[in-house]
Amino acid sequence: MESSFVSVGLPVALAVVMFGLGLSLSVADFRRVVATPRATVIILGCQMLLLPAVAFGLAIVFDLEPLLAVGLMTLAASPGGSMASLMSHLFRGDVALNITLTAVNSVLALITLPIVVNLSLAYFTDASDNIGAQPGKLLQVFAVVLIPVALGMLVRARAEGVATRADRPVRIASVVLVVVVLLGTLLSEDRVMDFLVKAGAVTSVFCVVSLGLGYLIPRLAGLGQAQSIAGGFEIGLHNATLALAVTLTVLDSTEMSVAPAVYGIAMFPLAGAFGVVVSRLGRVGAR
Repeated sequence: MESSFVSVGLPVALAVVMFGLGLSLSVADFRRVVATPRATVIILGCQMLLLPAVAFGLAIVFDLEPLLAVGLMTLAASPGGSMASLMSHLFRGDVALNITLTAVNSVLALITLPIVVNLSLAYFTDASDNIGAQPGKLLQVFAVVLIPVALGMLVRARAEGVATRADRPVRIASVVLVVVVLLGTLLSEDRVMDFLVKAGAVTSVFCVVSLGLGYLIPRLAGLGQAQSIAGGFEIGLHNATLALAVTLTVLDSTEMSVAPAVYGIAMFPLAGAFGVVVSRLGRVGAR
């Protein structure tokens, strides 16, 4: 992995993604947690507790190499990305709920992500490997996450019209940058095909299971169709760019970055197929 790509390209992509998220956020989105506590608790509970357990189980079942397993766990602990809101909008989910969940989980990840990463390192790797989450670098990563979000929120608060006009171009730029970073991460490795074979199946299964559980559990808990669709995308579409930033800059491991990189590419078609399925389920249920 070339240092310039990691040190410049990845932070820029992450900053643009999070700035775009900030453009869609307001303080009211955090207050909305009080107004819709049930949906928020159910979906965030699945995302923070259930998904790491699912990722851990898949790592065992697929007998992943230790560093690939840690990468998968890092991905599972990453919050939902701005892509969740976009997909939810396309397939008639509760976009306001997506925005609230992403905002709250991005803050909670300050605590939960380091915990999951360090527990994963302790379980899957040998302590003598001297690999660990470096607090200073982790704070730098979260600064790249939180500062652009705050700037985006400030733009929205001071000039809502500007934020509205900029929202679509920034979203498009975010998708392009994320795809470039993900592909760059994979293609810069000589063992790209080996990594795809090792991580392709498990990350695809993880994505499908995450999307499915994110929809089914809220539905079984009595939430509406739109909220359940929002839950599916929020839980199923992780911030792969953040997971890459943690694995590449904090943990300094290209192999750990493979699962987030492969997942970040695979999630697009899988999320589209999921959206089509749940939309049809909604139409059938409405008859």
